Amino acid sequence: MAGLTLRNVSKRYDDNEVMRDINLDITDGDFVVFVGPSGCGKSTLMRMIAGLEDISSGDLKIDGVRVNDVPPAKRGIAMVFQSYALYPHMSLYDNMAFGLKLAGAKKPEIDAAVRNAAKILHIDHLLERKPKQLSGGQRQRVAIGRAITRKPKVFLFDEPLSNLDAALRVKMRLEFARLHDELKTTMIYVTHDQVEAMALADKIVVLSAGNIEQVGTPNELYHAPANRFVAGFIGSPKMNFLDGIVQSVSQEGVVVKFATGETQLAAVEPGSARPGDKVTVGVRPEHLHVSRSGDGLKAKVLAVESLGDAAYLYIESEVAADGLIARIPPLDRHAHGDWLYLAATPDHCHLFNSDGVAFKRLGAHALAA
Repeated sequence: MAGLTLRNVSKRYDDNEVMRDINLDITDGDFVVFVGPSGCGKSTLMRMIAGLEDISSGDLKIDGVRVNDVPPAKRGIAMVFQSYALYPHMSLYDNMAFGLKLAGAKKPEIDAAVRNAAKILHIDHLLERKPKQLSGGQRQRVAIGRAITRKPKVFLFDEPLSNLDAALRVKMRLEFARLHDELKTTMIYVTHDQVEAMALADKIVVLSAGNIEQVGTPNELYHAPANRFVAGFIGSPKMNFLDGIVQSVSQEGVVVKFATGETQLAAVEPGSARPGDKVTVGVRPEHLHVSRSGDGLKAKVLAVESLGDAAYLYIESEVAADGLIARIPPLDRHAHGDWLYLAATPDHCHLFNSDGVAFKRLGAHALAA
């Protein structure tokens, strides 16, 4: 096992800088997930760690040793790609043993490593089969088993579940969590699926346009996003954003006035906020509720989505360019075209300045970022 350190790491293609001053510490034994939209640089960052992409500037250390110029095979890492890349003419056993054979390992060592990995992954009864005889999930386990046999210091997984159907992805997520708990090895996992990231990670690294936006636990990113980008990316359905201006500030927080005349108190530290400043209130769907008293923001229902255990209202509002989403009890009755009033408690409101930077929250919902 090993920890990783990246200091001022950048990646350039000619004059195009695609990764900028990446600083990151990954502790020995952590399960770290890189997440972000397509093109944000998460796979490029992983490939630099693997040695498949050169580092233009900065330092990468694995287990305290600088490895910028160390070839991939000698970095003590094992990588599992989106495609399984199994040899179709070989049995599972031979696919998993192939890397050790190339490395010159002795037959008893190879046999022990393969059978141990197969047992961990619950595919020891399939070792004589060919890849074409396996399901997608079983093929992915073989690819992981091939990595396990190398006993790496660090596992790298590049969107390993993206080729699987939704139900199998959920099942394999549990397998990854169990595997990490059993092996206790440092794992770095790339995905564009923030639900996958929240379910698996000890620590999440949110990337956007070649920059790290925030690093933290799933709870920290969900309850204390550093900026509007993280707040909008983490959480499903995503956070609601309501534009307004600062009306007043006090020890209780910041009162925001919307263009429609309604106001909302956000329990945040005012910082440098001044009356008249443009700000954005953020409220997650589960915290935006229908007001029975008729107070709050007047809005019109566009659609109702019933999911059995809950329902979501999709709502048109003048203060939210993308509309609003509210989670409601499944038996509440609303229909397209209904007018209603929406409200949120101050403790459940986030606030972002005109640059998208979050104000620090007060009270029980404020977490250390």
